[in-house]
Amino acid sequence: MKISEDEKWIRVALGEGRRGIGLTAPNPPVGAVVIKDGVEIARGWHHKVGSPHAEKDALSKLKDDEARGATVYVTLEPCSTHGRTGACTEALISAGVSKVVYGTCDPNPSHSRKAGKILEAAGIRVVTGILEEKCQELIRGFSTVQTLGRPWLIAKTAMSLDGRITRPKGEGQWLSGAGAREEVQQLRTEADAILTSGETVRRDNPALTLRGAGISSEKTQPWRVVMTQQGFDPKDFQIFKDEWKERTLIFQNQPKYEVIRTLAEQHGVNTVLLEIGGSLLGSFLDEGLVDEWVIYLTPLVTGGPSVAVGGEGRETLEERLHLKNVRIHRVGRDICARGIVDRESLKPLER
Repeated sequence: MKISEDEKWIRVALGEGRRGIGLTAPNPPVGAVVIKDGVEIARGWHHKVGSPHAEKDALSKLKDDEARGATVYVTLEPCSTHGRTGACTEALISAGVSKVVYGTCDPNPSHSRKAGKILEAAGIRVVTGILEEKCQELIRGFSTVQTLGRPWLIAKTAMSLDGRITRPKGEGQWLSGAGAREEVQQLRTEADAILTSGETVRRDNPALTLRGAGISSEKTQPWRVVMTQQGFDPKDFQIFKDEWKERTLIFQNQPKYEVIRTLAEQHGVNTVLLEIGGSLLGSFLDEGLVDEWVIYLTPLVTGGPSVAVGGEGRETLEERLHLKNVRIHRVGRDICARGIVDRESLKPLER
């Protein structure tokens, strides 16, 4: 099926925006492209908080008046208030563009649905809602903070065919293969914080750092967040002693929702990666706090008591978790399934 020109160029802008995933918190990742007479003349993306927004990044690559009469495609509604870098609506008006197309409205109430009126008042044609779902998925962490006051939570787990994470003592902590573990390093780059349990720290003494090839030099080490019911002797564990020790946060005997809300409010976290055992992961699930799943299934049958996902579960099939936008691929001997929780299939959570 032939796609429209607007869809074609929003797809390009989405590609630019994805370059900022994991880099921009507490801001959202955004991409933009400038088109004149059907030809691309510039593209840009938001690199990090305090740097130019995507529209300005693209416009900055053009000479004076070069953008006049052009169309700017951007994944997110242009901001209309003065922040660290000034309003993007003013930059677009000053550049003399004739049309602005954006994929989705800004969930920030300070900006939401204001750009269109400002741009149209300046004689600029505005089109919205192009590839809206894909543009919303790009900013899902930012949107969750804006609408729910907490970060987006990605649950990552590796399990055997029988849903276990049991390994014999002395055999090491890994169920999945090397390829899957390398992918997890890339998954960590999407997160602003990696959350684990005190039990995991005591048992595995993990580093929870970014390692491997292909990690952007612009990526900051994610916060390492430990939820525990007991204290720690810092000299025993590397997360308290290495070069990133200032990026380690401990929450002792605090409710899960309060922990993640604090991460958003005080540490600018949009996205959290859960790297925790089955019991704690199940409790996050029971409280409706998991937004996305990344599951590695390895061709083993281990048995044993250690389940990959515990918790109370659901009483009926109708109440159980449904995933949408599921992507499945093979990694060596393992299978990876990744999908977003379909909130429309769930009953509202009462707090």
